Amino acid sequence: MKYCQNCGAELADEAVTCPKCGAALGGANVAYGSAPANRLKTNRSLLVFILLNAITLGIYGLIAMSNVGESLNCAASKYDGKKTMHYCLLFFIVGPLTLEIGSLVWFHNMSSRVGNELKRRGIDYSFGAGTFWGWNVLGLLILVGPLVYTHKLFKAMNLICEDYNVKG
Repeated sequence: MKYCQNCGAELADEAVTCPKCGAALGGANVAYGSAPANRLKTNRSLLVFILLNAITLGIYGLIAMSNVGESLNCAASKYDGKKTMHYCLLFFIVGPLTLEIGSLVWFHNMSSRVGNELKRRGIDYSFGAGTFWGWNVLGLLILVGPLVYTHKLFKAMNLICEDYNVKG
């Protein structure tokens, strides 16, 4: 089995162009189906997040969100040329210095990037910057909105990481 190096679409063995993105397929544009050496975590869970975050007084939350950013960079940077800032840098420095406006921008950009990666990989799951603004920001009015956002983020990242672990 082989995959397009441009968009990651699965290709027929006889394909000369990618049916998804139209890239010409030569030796350099085709990756043969070997899983990447670096396997990404695919078992993120809201319940585990809540429990471990409470037990560790918030430390697990920092680790989990840092892992989301690192996994996104690993799976998407080669295709979109972007890099998501490490969550600890945001949490301890950028957020406080910008009166948390930096945090809003970080979550907006990261959520948008997750949505774009889902689309690029052909994964049928709805997620994006609108999910962040709808559930995490406006959802504060019903109190459980941020939990719904976190669940949707973890599910989206699990889907991306599962796809990455198979296709690279």
